Amino acid sequence: MERYKEIERSIIKKYRKEIWSKFIKAVKEYELIKENDKVMVCISGGKDSFLLAKCMQELKRHGKVNFNLKFIVMDPGYNKENLELIKSNAEKLNIPIHIFTSDIFDTVDRISKESPCYLCARMRRGCLYSEAAKLGCNKIALGHHFDDVIETILLNMFYGSTVKSMMPKLHSENFEGLELIRPLYLVREKDIITWRDYHNLTFLNCACKLTEEYSLGQKDSKRYEVKNIIKELKKQNKYIDINIFTAFENVNLDKIVRYVKDGEEHTFLEEYDKDI
Repeated sequence: MERYKEIERSIIKKYRKEIWSKFIKAVKEYELIKENDKVMVCISGGKDSFLLAKCMQELKRHGKVNFNLKFIVMDPGYNKENLELIKSNAEKLNIPIHIFTSDIFDTVDRISKESPCYLCARMRRGCLYSEAAKLGCNKIALGHHFDDVIETILLNMFYGSTVKSMMPKLHSENFEGLELIRPLYLVREKDIITWRDYHNLTFLNCACKLTEEYSLGQKDSKRYEVKNIIKELKKQNKYIDINIFTAFENVNLDKIVRYVKDGEEHTFLEEYDKDI
């Protein structure tokens, strides 16, 4: 059996409970894929996006919904070694990628040396939306997973002073008809790592030359800090991440002092005296 077929089979069989079932649950529960969708799967070179690509391939092959796939790699200025690793992994995993280039790394280097990550992320998103529109795709699939969701919730609370989650899907504000989806929304990072290591696969972690140059790597980031906080909390309560996730599915607006809906602010005072 060819290696890529073994990898595909492991997603469905060996890691059915940890990966495939949770992937399928998210697709169905959040209605991420519909008939005749044209989905652009974005591959950054990391473990998450490559697993997403394989799951999407398997869904198209075995699912009941008819949809089309495009596998896209944006080269924002990777060095030669990193770009070759992405190409090698795509070939190894039998993923037909299309690479398009941008000058994001150089642009961010000129504009924002103090905090390059935020600007880089926004520019990447804009480039991906433009490419999706050019290809005639109506959906963009990203490889964010369960841990990303929990970390984003805490980041928003701790540093953004807001209660806001990473959504499983959302409409683009600037590109009409385009939607972003996150099919790995319920898949845990530890299970992705286990899948990667079982097959002795090596993916990119962070290939950004800016974080290397300005010593703003992962270990200095707020996300890394929050990841460690969750790790410590789980020593006391192993279900802490699940509880955080579930809390955002059990929001009781009767006990919220102030909230925003459709850009309009509301307070509990609007309903407070109505039943008296």
